[in-house]
Amino acid sequence: MSRAVVTPLRRPERSTPARRPARPRKTVALGNAAAPESLAARLFLLAYDPARGRLTARSKLGKVLRAAVLVDLQLNGNVDDDNGRARVTSGPVPLDPVLAGVLEELRAVGPRRWRYWIDRRGGATVRQVRDELARAHLIKVEPHRVLGIIPADRITLRHALVRRDVLRTAQDTLRPSRLVSRVDLRDAAVVVLAATADLRTVVTKDQSTRHKDRLAQLAVRVGPAVPALKKSLQSANAG
Repeated sequence: MSRAVVTPLRRPERSTPARRPARPRKTVALGNAAAPESLAARLFLLAYDPARGRLTARSKLGKVLRAAVLVDLQLNGNVDDDNGRARVTSGPVPLDPVLAGVLEELRAVGPRRWRYWIDRRGGATVRQVRDELARAHLIKVEPHRVLGIIPADRITLRHALVRRDVLRTAQDTLRPSRLVSRVDLRDAAVVVLAATADLRTVVTKDQSTRHKDRLAQLAVRVGPAVPALKKSLQSANAG
């Protein structure tokens, strides 16, 4: 004689209140990858040309990244302008190791002209920023030899969408519909420093011409590192 199977009664599920959609963040994530916070890291990614598969503007990238670090330190409250000199303030030490290292340089040497710091240790800063991006798995760095003789590093972009988002955010600051006074200073710094160094992977020649006045207005907001970078690059070109 078979037994009847009794199915236990299920408790009615509680209805969960609908959640509000999360506000979009300024960075785009792809898996575990997200756009870097530091301006130097963003500019390094933007100096990479996806079409050619290589890093561009190598001769001036060190100066650009040094200027970006100085702007970052100023926006973070670590450095202030003191009659044309970068002076360390009492702000908290940044978590980013590249920023922290440059801040220690400033603290050890004392106030100097902004250009002094842009001209200093550019190659080391490029390598440090590159290594941080590699640790974040945003780029891949492989040693190789040019012509089988000269040692060099081959850089590969791991997440094209992250770079694309950084580029879009930077170029969005050039839209005439956006008030210059309302543009985020970090986004403005990226596009202004790139335009100052003539990084065509960020600001094309046509964009530089069409938005010349707007770029000048944004540069005033970004601060003293911009004219210092311009003078440094002009001096390097003249030499």
